[in-house]
Amino acid sequence: MRYIVPLLITLLLVGCGGRTKSNTNVEISYEPGTRTMKRSVENIATIGSYEEYSDMIAHFWDDFDFEAEERVIAYDTIDIINAMCEYVSYIPSRDADSLMRNLIRRASHSRPVLNFFSMVTEMVLHDPNSPLRNDEYYIPVLETLLESPLLDEYERIAPKYDLEIARKNRIGTLANDFVYTLADGSSHRMHDIKASYTILMFSNPGCPMCREIMEEISSSPLLNELTERGDLRTISLYPDEDLEAWYSHLDDMPASWIKAYDKGTQITVERLYNLKAIPSLYLLDSQKRVIVKDGTSVAQIENIIAYMESL
Repeated sequence: MRYIVPLLITLLLVGCGGRTKSNTNVEISYEPGTRTMKRSVENIATIGSYEEYSDMIAHFWDDFDFEAEERVIAYDTIDIINAMCEYVSYIPSRDADSLMRNLIRRASHSRPVLNFFSMVTEMVLHDPNSPLRNDEYYIPVLETLLESPLLDEYERIAPKYDLEIARKNRIGTLANDFVYTLADGSSHRMHDIKASYTILMFSNPGCPMCREIMEEISSSPLLNELTERGDLRTISLYPDEDLEAWYSHLDDMPASWIKAYDKGTQITVERLYNLKAIPSLYLLDSQKRVIVKDGTSVAQIENIIAYMESL
């Protein structure tokens, strides 16, 4: 299952509208432009153009004093996390690169402030439990951090590693190929799967959330129809080494699925995919290009396929 995380991350999920349920109400007690932003977005119908909306997003943090170092560090982290959740939720994808870079550059006024915003962006955009996890938004954060003269070579190690992983299997690129092994011992290449769409699901035997996603896929009329037509293949891949547990749960998976494991854990060894969190869903097209990366939403996959089928 997805990793157990500290209380701070749990509160992040509550603030960002994630899957975790809680009775905790987190209130925003500061005003770094967030309240103004809320009112503006509620009145989005009055915005005349995309350019006006984009400009409004660009001014989200204008009331936040990045130079007031002691004040920044004194802010309640949960408040800033909620503001970051709102910010990245509002950003159009085509503006993400420039806006995220600009935010980190503004936070580079001092090392403590940069550290603080580095931590917050990591929690919102990179933590495996965050519902707003998004490598395309996090890559410019990492690239800008690595450009900063405030980091020494030792401090660059972690963001360099994260950037290497984030750049793998980006949406629109060819997914990394790998060899998978079936229960009968035969091995095959993922790129040799013939179908208009491939769902690649990294899962663990007995994982409750994995079972939930399997049931969602199995009960989807659209996905079932595509599977019956031969236009969709689903491969459930076990990336670890406890084959006894894997064999004991084979019957948990639909008969039409490719049930496989990673012999020798080559995907992990070669770091072909980010397996920081399981379950993890990828949707690939007929050429094995990535359409959905490292997700957990079957509804998202259904919506995208439905749209592509309508074209």
